[in-house]
Amino acid sequence: MPRHVAIIMDGNGRWAKARMLPRVAGHKQGVEAVKRTVRAAGDMGLEALTLYAFSSENWRRPAAEIADLMGLLRRFIKSELEEIAREGVKLRIIGDYRKMEPDLVSLLDDAVGRTASNTRLTLAIALNYGAQDELLRATRRLMREARAGEIDPDGLDDAAFEKRLDTDGLPRLDLLIRTSGEQRLSNFLLWQAAYAELVFTDTLWPDFDRAHLAAAIETFGRRERRYGGL
Repeated sequence: MPRHVAIIMDGNGRWAKARMLPRVAGHKQGVEAVKRTVRAAGDMGLEALTLYAFSSENWRRPAAEIADLMGLLRRFIKSELEEIAREGVKLRIIGDYRKMEPDLVSLLDDAVGRTASNTRLTLAIALNYGAQDELLRATRRLMREARAGEIDPDGLDDAAFEKRLDTDGLPRLDLLIRTSGEQRLSNFLLWQAAYAELVFTDTLWPDFDRAHLAAAIETFGRRERRYGGL
């Protein structure tokens, strides 16, 4: 079993278009897929599940669609927080999410605090996240620490750099899944995915369920991980 699985949740718009529905209908069904997948991840014994919910590039989408996405996120936190807490899920937010609307930031901070002691599964939600931005933020932090004499640049190693990433404290990423048939990382967990196994599925995210997660994990289990060795 992988310890940490990440998913690029892609295909909500295409799901809706195929049914001649507005894009928001696809996003709503995508939320249902999130619920199914979180439950399945906990039941399967994963330690961490990271979901790419809103990228730093998604701000380029139409304002109405962004408003719909933010509204769905608010409703998800408000309606699902009690169950998340009851199921032993620890919520974590990665990305520069504090640049989002203040009420949403407060809602997220409260949810993170209320689930902080849970240990069954860590659910990391990537919001206003871009891997290149994450790497730049980590680099700037290290530069400030070096100027202050807090670190020796010559002593910097992988482990020290990873402590400045948004994913500090999460298990190393084992498996990255992307739905909808696209085969690219789209600026997601670029450092963390260096030796992760990648699984691409044609399934659109609103149709993703426990069986699809299990199939991806089964694929992971058949692969031999060499980490650059023979």
